[in-house]
Amino acid sequence: MKLKLSLLFIITNTILFSQNYYAKEYSKDVALYNSKNYLFKTVLGSTTEVEKFEIIPLAAASSGDLTTLLYKSESKKKEGLILGFYGNYWNEAGVVYQGFSFKNFEKNEAIEFLNKIQEAINENSKYLKNDNDNNNIFFKYDDIDVLIWSSSQDYTIRLFWNGFDSSWEKTAFDRSKRRFEKKIK
Repeated sequence: MKLKLSLLFIITNTILFSQNYYAKEYSKDVALYNSKNYLFKTVLGSTTEVEKFEIIPLAAASSGDLTTLLYKSESKKKEGLILGFYGNYWNEAGVVYQGFSFKNFEKNEAIEFLNKIQEAINENSKYLKNDNDNNNIFFKYDDIDVLIWSSSQDYTIRLFWNGFDSSWEKTAFDRSKRRFEKKIK
């Protein structure tokens, strides 16, 4: 009996871990693939001229529903950050769909957005850690609502945008911010 329970426990944990891992990888692959179309058509503008651009995935949230990507186009003199949202979203009628969408931040907006989140966390860390999970902070940046709370040593950021509700854990946020700042210099 103990052997059966142990095997069941191991199999269940393996499946749960692999689903989380594949969701993250799937999100990153999908975001990179689809963001190229979004970037050249919506942000850079489709043209008959041959243009060059870079797009680099920075980090994917472990939930698989948010990926950050950096882009640069020297010829268009544009660079910035794209948030790739993936997963379930709701329309105004309350119908649930699964899909993806992208939010663009030009370089200066991206810096301001990432810094505002970091500053909010730094300035409110004592409050957030005083009562984990229960003490929250929130603000709006552009058309994204940002909710932040702390649990144990880490914090979680939830982004509400265009019907998406995506979690951005500390590790993915820190990695996105650090890699973005390093690559835009």
